[in-house]
Amino acid sequence: HMRPPEEMEERDVRRFLLYLAVEREVGPSTQKMHVAAIKFLYNETLRRPEVVARIPWPKVRQQLPPILSGTEVDRLLEAIESTKYRAIVMTAYGAGLRISEVCGLRVGDIDSKRMLILVHGKGGRDRYVPLPERVLFVLRRYWVEEKRGRSKDPASEPLFPGQQPDACVSASAVRDNLHRAAKKAGLTKNVTPHVLRHSFGTHLLELGTDLRVIQMLLGHASIRT
Repeated sequence: HMRPPEEMEERDVRRFLLYLAVEREVGPSTQKMHVAAIKFLYNETLRRPEVVARIPWPKVRQQLPPILSGTEVDRLLEAIESTKYRAIVMTAYGAGLRISEVCGLRVGDIDSKRMLILVHGKGGRDRYVPLPERVLFVLRRYWVEEKRGRSKDPASEPLFPGQQPDACVSASAVRDNLHRAAKKAGLTKNVTPHVLRHSFGTHLLELGTDLRVIQMLLGHASIRT
């Protein structure tokens, strides 16, 4: 519009949103991001809520992520050449962790005696999740091959260090290895860390696990999620 936003009215905002949808062919999710920014601008910054009071939210289609079968999970794991990244992916899937949670694990978070993992979740909500025997086996193999545990206080070290020994592995590095493994395994589905987590929850549900238990394992504050 080439004018200050303070001088604009509702019709100017609508014209801009129409331009995004028709001329730039922007999708609903991106339109929603623009609407959120504009509503914040007029409601909070400019204190002119009447400008955006009747601006509707675009309807964004909710798409569920794909589900990997047990066979596909096995193929994916076999295609990961690095012991370290195989251990990361197995821990993420075997415990249903978010990528930030698995990357942020410390050595002391693995309790092999009680067969539990201490997970540092979103919003500062810590939780314990079961440590599957198969995951523990791979973690021990990774520990030996990577020659870990030589420091005086290994419990405080990152379980999966990045390029720097005292820093955790990056989420982007995990995603890159996951994508390469999925391609090598011949999987046509878009495999992401969230797909592993979603598959974990779905497999538990198919096995008859109570929904409330799945909620607690995944660390969701609401059972609706």
